[in-house]
Amino acid sequence: MKLVFAGTPEVAVPALDALIASGRHEVAAVVTRPDAPAGRGRRLVASPVAERAEEAGIEVLKPLKPRDPEFLARLTEIAPDCCPVVAYGALLPRVALDIPAHGWVNLHFSLLPAWRGAAPVQHAVMAGDEITGAATFLIEEGLDSGPVYGTVTEEIRPTDTSGDLLTRLAFAGAGLLAATMDGIEEGTLKAVPQPAEGISLAPKITVEDAEVEWATPALRVDRVVRGCTPAPGAWTTFRGERLKLIQVRPVPERTDLAPGQPAVGKNSVHVGTGSYAVELLWVQAQGKKPMRAADWARGVRVAEGERLG
Repeated sequence: MKLVFAGTPEVAVPALDALIASGRHEVAAVVTRPDAPAGRGRRLVASPVAERAEEAGIEVLKPLKPRDPEFLARLTEIAPDCCPVVAYGALLPRVALDIPAHGWVNLHFSLLPAWRGAAPVQHAVMAGDEITGAATFLIEEGLDSGPVYGTVTEEIRPTDTSGDLLTRLAFAGAGLLAATMDGIEEGTLKAVPQPAEGISLAPKITVEDAEVEWATPALRVDRVVRGCTPAPGAWTTFRGERLKLIQVRPVPERTDLAPGQPAVGKNSVHVGTGSYAVELLWVQAQGKKPMRAADWARGVRVAEGERLG
């Protein structure tokens, strides 16, 4: 088939690579978000998908909005058979959805209908799910509600951050998306409507959502930290300043600390929660680089009676 691939961040690159490497389909063009300011100089930088497409000599389309007439005209001119999508980052209007003969097929990082929305991996980790996966589905105008072509499953490991899990899903999902394109071309793959039960929503995680509440149980604190790493980054406050929490570890044997109460040992920092303590392993103070929590605690000299949060 002739394909137009839509995607923007690094997590979409393995799928683009898989489609290029398959040699079975022609990736005629790539659709991605416009260049965005990045770094200290805030200079405009192309998306990871745009960079990869340019390396491969593939035409790159960067519409401000997918309903832009120039973009729709070019897409009509290319006349793709199907448009595979991974984390493109913009809503597709009906007029765009109708252009490819086989529609737009999205690779979504959850087992639909669970965790429809922008942040399925973060929500799966924060909810304590043991199994997640990826699904390919036909895009409709509803939120991740279209019929499903295929799935792959992935275990969520006890120490997984959302970044760890998303990396594994990006590669597992790349193979799934390529196989889905093959099945659509062969006519052997039919999309199956999602069940009406088991729907859960995964809206974008905000900075406010990422604040650790020390009165919640240790397992919840651990899940919030892992689910919000690397983005947007879990945090608490200390002496009125934000302290980023990069890695923590539940310590079930320690139950003598009140929520938010720190206990600094020679090489450890324990903090009380609503159940038992967690050990802070890596933190990042405002304006500083990430550091071991024990080094941070020695530097700030935590006093008796001080609290986090």
